[in-house]
Amino acid sequence: MSERTILITGIAGNLGRRLLPLLSDFEVIGVDFKPPKRTPPARFATIDLGEEASCRALIELIQETRPASVVHLAFVTDPVTTGVLDRERMWQINIAGTARVLEAVAGVNRMSPTVQRFIYPSSASVYGPETPGPVDETFPLGAHTLTYAVHKKECEVVLQRRISSLGDCNTYILRPHIYTGASMHNYLVDVLRGTAFGRGWMGRFMRKRGWRLPLLLPLGRRYPQKLLQCVHVDDVARVIEYMLRQPYQKDLAAQVLNVAGSGRPLSIAECADIAHARMMRLPFRFLCWQVLKFLWSTRAYAVPAEAYPYMIGSYTVNTEKLRTFLGADYDRVIRYSVEAALRDSFQAETATGTQN
Repeated sequence: MSERTILITGIAGNLGRRLLPLLSDFEVIGVDFKPPKRTPPARFATIDLGEEASCRALIELIQETRPASVVHLAFVTDPVTTGVLDRERMWQINIAGTARVLEAVAGVNRMSPTVQRFIYPSSASVYGPETPGPVDETFPLGAHTLTYAVHKKECEVVLQRRISSLGDCNTYILRPHIYTGASMHNYLVDVLRGTAFGRGWMGRFMRKRGWRLPLLLPLGRRYPQKLLQCVHVDDVARVIEYMLRQPYQKDLAAQVLNVAGSGRPLSIAECADIAHARMMRLPFRFLCWQVLKFLWSTRAYAVPAEAYPYMIGSYTVNTEKLRTFLGADYDRVIRYSVEAALRDSFQAETATGTQN
């Protein structure tokens, strides 16, 4: 076992690409179903976690390389971007894939204690699209509707049930809020950018003409005032780096940490103003949902209607536990406020003077 060796699944994803440069003094073993397009890790293995045989492949890789830490980033976040549109395939990668990674770590550690740290970024969406103010890590998991959120919740359930099988392994579960930053593409950021175009002919037509899609909101005062949080993807990468550099602690209980940018949450109206997004108000929430459902079915829009409760919900988190965990390093690790993190997602648009 080498303290300077780390195995990272999902290395080709956005967070993996942001994390890798922070680990130049480590030997990184990258795993994904496709190689990174840019700077590769010291070693890369093509392993598809959606396949049952991946568990055996991971066991062999861990036995050979003996990493002290495993960071499990592999997850289908956006089916349109990844091209994984089949729900069964998503389940196999997200939930069964997580179980396979855990089984591989547990299997190796049973034979010869090797992996000392296991880090899994979950999501604040596991709490559900509405919370009664900022909630701490003990709040019940109420994710529903959105496949991404439901799968993150199910992965946490799998992990919590199998933590003991990992042996005396320091386990960290992060619950970061919506990722933002200039390199990020997700439901909320692309909706605010007005670029959530689908891959159908209508989506291509609108994209070619440079149109910007509006943010759909129901009528009523409360919807523009719903509160949102986010976190810069680089800050999440720094949190993971910080954990990887912590000394191993025997008999350490699993750590669950909410992660969000510093400062106050923003209202949807403030987010729209920062993004120069146009809001379109429809009479009823159900009507907004039906419009999104139609646009998704025609592949004009890249955001499924199931995401709508999270787009107009208010699920904020309390990050005091993270502050305590980082201590004096908090400001070095969490460098972006919620507002600054969101603004960084639209710097290019602001610089070029793009308008609605």
